[in-house]
Amino acid sequence: MYPRIRDLREDADLTQSQMAHVLNVSQTTYSRYESGALDIPSAALIALARFHHTSVDYLLGLTSNPVPYEP
Repeated sequence: MYPRIRDLREDADLTQSQMAHVLNVSQTTYSRYESGALDIPSAALIALARFHHTSVDYLLGLTSNPVPYEP
């Protein structure tokens, strides 16, 4: 399960359909990403991190710091 992805989407007042459009996937696929029923491809994780201005590690729950890394 990816609760931070859902939380970030809800905090931005976006629907699953809107996020699916950002990732160029169906709403069903995006819903399965959020629920953990489908693993999120690395390209989609990177796109989500960039969209939400955070790090992939934060999305995956590997850090509690939402600030993205400096390149």
